[in-house]
Amino acid sequence: MATQKLYAGAKLRETRARLGLTQKAFATKLGVSLPYLNQMENNHRPVSAAVVLALAGEFGLDVTELSAGDAERLVSDMREALADPVFADTMPPLADLRLAASNAPMLARAFLELHRGYRQNHERLASLDEALGREGGSSRASPWEEVRDFFHYCDNYLDAVDRAAERFASPDGALGDVGKPARAALAAHGISLSLADAEQVRSLSGKVLTLSTRASAPTQRFQLLHQVALLTQGDLIEATLDLARFQSDAARAIAKIGLANYFAGAALLPYRAFLAAAQETRHDLERLADRFGASIEQVAHRLSTLQRPGMKGIPFFFVRVDQAGTITKRHSATRLQFARFGGACPLWNVHQAFETPGRFLRQLAETPDGVRYLSLARDISKPGGSFHAPVRRYAIGLGCEVSHAKDLVYADGLDVTNARAFEPIGISCRICDRTECHQRSVPPLERKLRVDPNRRGLLPYEIG
Repeated sequence: MATQKLYAGAKLRETRARLGLTQKAFATKLGVSLPYLNQMENNHRPVSAAVVLALAGEFGLDVTELSAGDAERLVSDMREALADPVFADTMPPLADLRLAASNAPMLARAFLELHRGYRQNHERLASLDEALGREGGSSRASPWEEVRDFFHYCDNYLDAVDRAAERFASPDGALGDVGKPARAALAAHGISLSLADAEQVRSLSGKVLTLSTRASAPTQRFQLLHQVALLTQGDLIEATLDLARFQSDAARAIAKIGLANYFAGAALLPYRAFLAAAQETRHDLERLADRFGASIEQVAHRLSTLQRPGMKGIPFFFVRVDQAGTITKRHSATRLQFARFGGACPLWNVHQAFETPGRFLRQLAETPDGVRYLSLARDISKPGGSFHAPVRRYAIGLGCEVSHAKDLVYADGLDVTNARAFEPIGISCRICDRTECHQRSVPPLERKLRVDPNRRGLLPYEIG
């Protein structure tokens, strides 16, 4: 199989700008000519192995960043946007999308913002009563979507917040009782901790922080650390929010909660100690949850954030869906990118998890681009703590490319060398190229259809 050439012009330009170097000075340090660097920065030539080595040796760059970043996400997001019926006959070739994502990422994001505005206006018109009752409605991204995209394009890893949480919970890199520094932080602010049979999971009133005894122990610890983040990390959180430049106060407020949640998760599962334990246990979620006093969902989510430069874990994808199949949390450090709107492929095992509560489901899956994954799914129930309180039910999915299977306990007994063991899955029906899918809901917009009233197969049409 031919080696895939590495085009990383945008990343090269970004690195040079961050270092404050001219093209000439940068070319000298990389040991290449100025025209050669110019061609690489404009993706007219691939990045050579010698340049990759020079970037690592001269600047300490984590070379995996050259093939990571936003490009794959932008391509996936643009394909989904272009699958909108309004673009029915204008789908650009995949190669063009990749060029746009690599060479003009800001233009690609502007296109996505434009499509999102169109989509929101279209939805408002489809519900005229609601639209008429919402004067001055904006076509900008909703605050929730804006915050979601902020974490999405940060790779769900925020280095400054992550390191601050680790210093707080585990300054020497060893695992300890995070409750001790958390209670000490509260005491330093004159706040006492109270446990009570309350409906609110967490509430701060005056100088008393109350945690509900109806919540599970991992949830109580997480909420305690969330409040500690708000009390002790205000400057860091506000500085991060300033850099994000959110378009509304609502988005900034939602993001502030998200950053406090990030700190809480990173303090509950401090980076170095958690990474070492994950590798030792071969990423056994139950053993990790027991060792750190966390929930299965907290552990799975944390595994997907282990992207610290120079100390990266396995690139995982993580997703949570509700019983209707709607994605409520999503992140991918892999090439697999989830649909930005709607649900996930019905052939994916995450949907089956509701049928087998309390069990881990394993699946070998292959996406239309030929990449193979090991996927793990499990249902997650969140009781309300009383007879009349509703039970919230979700399913989580966690997975990685099959090349990492040997490092996962969940791969034991699976034949990852057998191509027929991999189930074909997709991202969204509108952008999925599979022609014989028995679960297809709508035809792919990139392909022509043949309709013969005298013939009927799996679908009422044939995909050309």
